[in-house]
Amino acid sequence: MADDVVRPRLGRGLAALIGDFGDEGADANKSQAQRKVAVEFLRPNPRNPRRRFSEADLEELAASIKVRGIIQPIVVRALSGVPDTFEIVAGERRWRAAQRAGLTDVPVVTVEIDDRTSLEFAILENVQRTDLNAIEEAAGYERLMSEFQYNQSELAEIIGKSRSHLANTLRLLQLSPAIQDRVVAGEITAGHARALLAVKDPEAVARRIVEEGMSVREVEALASAEVPDGDAPRPGRPRRGADKDATLRSLEQALGRAIGMPVSFKTKAAGTGEIRIRYETAEELDGLCRLLKVSPQV
Repeated sequence: MADDVVRPRLGRGLAALIGDFGDEGADANKSQAQRKVAVEFLRPNPRNPRRRFSEADLEELAASIKVRGIIQPIVVRALSGVPDTFEIVAGERRWRAAQRAGLTDVPVVTVEIDDRTSLEFAILENVQRTDLNAIEEAAGYERLMSEFQYNQSELAEIIGKSRSHLANTLRLLQLSPAIQDRVVAGEITAGHARALLAVKDPEAVARRIVEEGMSVREVEALASAEVPDGDAPRPGRPRRGADKDATLRSLEQALGRAIGMPVSFKTKAAGTGEIRIRYETAEELDGLCRLLKVSPQV
């Protein structure tokens, strides 16, 4: 067994683990690291956060496997106390599709990792999937941060995403479970969901998106036109923000996406005004300071 075990370079995510078997310097060990194992000797990872597998997706992958085989090996670890049986660290979807394709064995690489690292890689694999919906992606990021003490900057570097993308995605978890379910079901897009964060009644607007087919821009325009409860206009007085032009609203949205935080402009007389940036946590403020390359003077 020892010859079949490769210790992954931890701290660089799933790509690093897979990369240990693709480096030129590893060619001499590749035949030992990669081998075939019967499908019945593999077990799914009980800590895998992914619980649902699309039937159509599995059928499509199975058809591809019948033609091309499994190109990327499944990453496994030995199960303690169970001889010749392995737990899947990364690649459960490929394993399930391989069985549908009629394969009796699959290529695997064996790594030596503990339960904590196995969970970390399972989550990392999921958040790096291209077909992942935004809510599952956000939940994966949240779990990595809460269970493995990553901050947003560290996590953004590991997964290869911008910090603003990470911050914007995490904010979707502020939406109600009902709206999150609509995103998971594909009834509304991630763009819609981000726009809903800025409206007064997200539930009502979410229903309108589904029933009326509102675009993301329409939802953003609705959010920009709304006035906070404490800013209700007095009788006979024009509503503040009602004359905010489309260019200014577009600039608010573009700047907000760039920094990963809600941004609003408040215009005053003689062309003056204010830019307001709302942050939810001290970490977001710290990230903004780093983005602007400023630090407190003490």
